[in-house]
Amino acid sequence: MGAEAAGGSPFGMMMPLLLVLAVFYFIVIMPAKKQQKKKDSMISSLKKGDRVVTSGGIHGTVANVENDTVMVKVSENQKLRISKSAVAGLADGEGGS
Repeated sequence: MGAEAAGGSPFGMMMPLLLVLAVFYFIVIMPAKKQQKKKDSMISSLKKGDRVVTSGGIHGTVANVENDTVMVKVSENQKLRISKSAVAGLADGEGGS
């Protein structure tokens, strides 16, 4: 009787761990997946003339879109070929090139 009361059921002992994992999933993993899906959608919809910011902080205008790369015009005579995954987002303001 004493050993049974001290041990409890295996399901009862796993319940707090399952609860923590569920909370972690809804607070951390689910929003990260949603944000990654939004970024992937933005990258796949890039077109000529879009103003972008790279993950390195370079502001420019998309001059050409290829399979895995984007040609970004950073000034009148300067174009950079960057990977699509390096695009952090669309530029909001007029502070770029």
